[in-house]
Amino acid sequence: MTHLLRRAVAEIERLPDDEQDAVAERILSDLADERAWTQRFGSTSEKQWARLAEMARRDIAAGGTIPLEDAFPAGVNEDPHG
Repeated sequence: MTHLLRRAVAEIERLPDDEQDAVAERILSDLADERAWTQRFGSTSEKQWARLAEMARRDIAAGGTIPLEDAFPAGVNEDPHG
């Protein structure tokens, strides 16, 4: 176990049981979600990736997208964690 994870567990252990369970549920849910995405991406064929890329190119050419600067006006290069 890493130092950071040990610190996190120590902090979680100080919480009341119901809050510990809530944190544990979030962690387990995140892990399951990550496994599902990894499986989905891993099982995507080259043909499927090519089809998705072509769809994106068509959407961009048709004006169906906006610049990142418009989507994230605060700046796309800013660190969201401060």
